[in-house]
Amino acid sequence: MGSGGLMGKGWLCGTQNQLNFVPERHTDFIFSVIGEEWGLLGALAVVFLYYMIVRRAFIISTQTSDLYGKCIAIGIGVLFAFQVIINISMTIGLMPVVGIPLPLISYGGSSLIATLVAIGLLVNVCMRRSTF
Repeated sequence: MGSGGLMGKGWLCGTQNQLNFVPERHTDFIFSVIGEEWGLLGALAVVFLYYMIVRRAFIISTQTSDLYGKCIAIGIGVLFAFQVIINISMTIGLMPVVGIPLPLISYGGSSLIATLVAIGLLVNVCMRRSTF
């Protein structure tokens, strides 16, 4: 993560990644690959995009009048936030490795399907909201 610097080493030019020093680089440690190849700016861009998803989930929860829709939106926002926080924390060494994937980025079909279903539910709550 720290070898990427500010701008990174470039696409597929990360030495830690390409020389297999990072275990499970396509699943659990994908954020370290992003940090090495895209640098601090790329890593911050990814974190900002996750922030926007979580923020939008909480905005949807405040705009809907249905209690069930509020619970769904808040739950999806918290789910995304915890997955991102835990994955990034274990990648940079603040937490033990637990195997939680980074949503929408890590390799894995079941995680991607579950994430897309959650986003679909969030879009449905947003579409059917009614504020009186």
